Amino acid sequence: MRPTLAVYGIQDISDNGFPELSHDHSLCLMQDGAIVRYLQLERHSRKKYDNHLHSVIEDLLKDAGLPKYSDIDLVFVDNVVGQSFISKNGLVRSEPAEYPLALPTTAVKGRGWWFGNEKDTWHVSHELAHIYSVVPFFGAIKDNSLLIHFDGGASKSNFSAWQFRDGKLNLIEAHWKLKYLSALYNANALNYFMLGVKRQEHNSLPGKYMGFSAYGTYRKDLEEWLRKNHFFETIWKQKAVFFEAVQRDFGIALHDFSTKNTFLQDIAATVQHIFTNDFLQIIGELQEKMHADYLYYSGGSALNIVTNRVLVDSGLFKEIMIPPVPSDSGLTIGAAALIEQQKGNQIKLHTPYLNDWQQNFSDYRVERAQVEIVAKAIMDNKVVATCMGKGEAGPRALGNRSILARTDDKQLATYISQTMKGREWYRPLAPVALAKNMPYLANEKVHHLSRYMLLDYKVLSTAKPLLEGVTHTNGTARFQVVENEIQQPFLYALLSLLDNRFGMKALLNTSFNGRGEPIVQTCEQAKASALKLGIDMLIYQENDCLQILNLK
Repeated sequence: MRPTLAVYGIQDISDNGFPELSHDHSLCLMQDGAIVRYLQLERHSRKKYDNHLHSVIEDLLKDAGLPKYSDIDLVFVDNVVGQSFISKNGLVRSEPAEYPLALPTTAVKGRGWWFGNEKDTWHVSHELAHIYSVVPFFGAIKDNSLLIHFDGGASKSNFSAWQFRDGKLNLIEAHWKLKYLSALYNANALNYFMLGVKRQEHNSLPGKYMGFSAYGTYRKDLEEWLRKNHFFETIWKQKAVFFEAVQRDFGIALHDFSTKNTFLQDIAATVQHIFTNDFLQIIGELQEKMHADYLYYSGGSALNIVTNRVLVDSGLFKEIMIPPVPSDSGLTIGAAALIEQQKGNQIKLHTPYLNDWQQNFSDYRVERAQVEIVAKAIMDNKVVATCMGKGEAGPRALGNRSILARTDDKQLATYISQTMKGREWYRPLAPVALAKNMPYLANEKVHHLSRYMLLDYKVLSTAKPLLEGVTHTNGTARFQVVENEIQQPFLYALLSLLDNRFGMKALLNTSFNGRGEPIVQTCEQAKASALKLGIDMLIYQENDCLQILNLK
């Protein structure tokens, strides 16, 4: 069976050095329902949220030996700024033959050019690609399901709802009515000012804002005030408008934006509350009409772990599925899965460890002696980094490209987050733990979304001393849960030894990258980054063996 190559690389509305509307470009090659190769462009180029695939795709494909494959199915993912794709020298190009006014429920035929030959192609909407990005991680969509895409902006909407019943996918609604919610995290002037984020850094705002909001308290009066003033979304050159409104309506004299200010912290907490409640309201209304058993949810908004927790606890669905890569870098995974399914191939189940374009990472052996060396280093308060196997797809480090340390040392956690990685004081670090140890650490049942760090958990009071370095100010922690050694062999072995020998039931786990950098991809990058960050020990892969490099 011929392979499927999915491309997401729509050119942005401008080329001023940072992504505006098009970001997180990627490539995905699938065959017989399995992902053969996957590229998150930023991991290759070392440019965060890279959106210049059109400039480099020809070389990437040549290096991978793909131009010789004339018998290949090409699928391109759309964006709100357009449907057509053309590479730098025009060797790879495509546009839909005819694009429907309403969102299509399947791929649309197109015409393209592939290294000197005209070629039939496919085009998939941004919305549909997000929806199908869930399938390679959870299997074929179950009957009687509600499927939701929710992000800053797709092809024709920022929110779309679909129904899968009796083997058919039907569009229920697609609109921009929830644009005001996603805009709170990527286009709101007040929120940018509060965190000191520049407009060219808008892709980093959601994660920062979510962490900051935990320091405040929801206030109904603030909700009414923010809605009345349209969230001060357009005060880019009028900061005084906000300060004057605060003085007039609350009698508070504000002169600047300080993240230590409790009033601003309460605003952030109230914004998070509004986001969660308004989103849950529309999901509840849809469920009231549909009575769906299952929810499939993707798009950048699906990375909001606070909302995900409320969604899970709502009991609206028997099961909720969110992929490890719900952001735009997962669009090609969804588009390729859709075409492969359309060709009659059953989509295989995948782990999140997929980033392997032009990397030759084989399976590796876990040696007991090496695990003991690493465990001892961690107990001695050393900071350890990993680079093994394929890189994780998506924004979360899940053991293959991680920085690991003890969880019970607040000072060490602060040093890793603020000094090593250059992160803001209000951003928490996350723990990783074995599933069997979760009853000792958190008061919620283990949910499968925690394999991908997509939920927060309330930390038990008895576990707070053990998790002091990774418990957020509101008493929660974003756990990665390791269920068995197949999931991540090295982490499983390390966590097991730490538990059995030292009673250490969790590890600090943060992504292996510095401020403003993508997660490392190659062992060479890992060595350079480890030295730059001041890592004590690096565990990296060489052929099928793990190597230990002491750096201090």
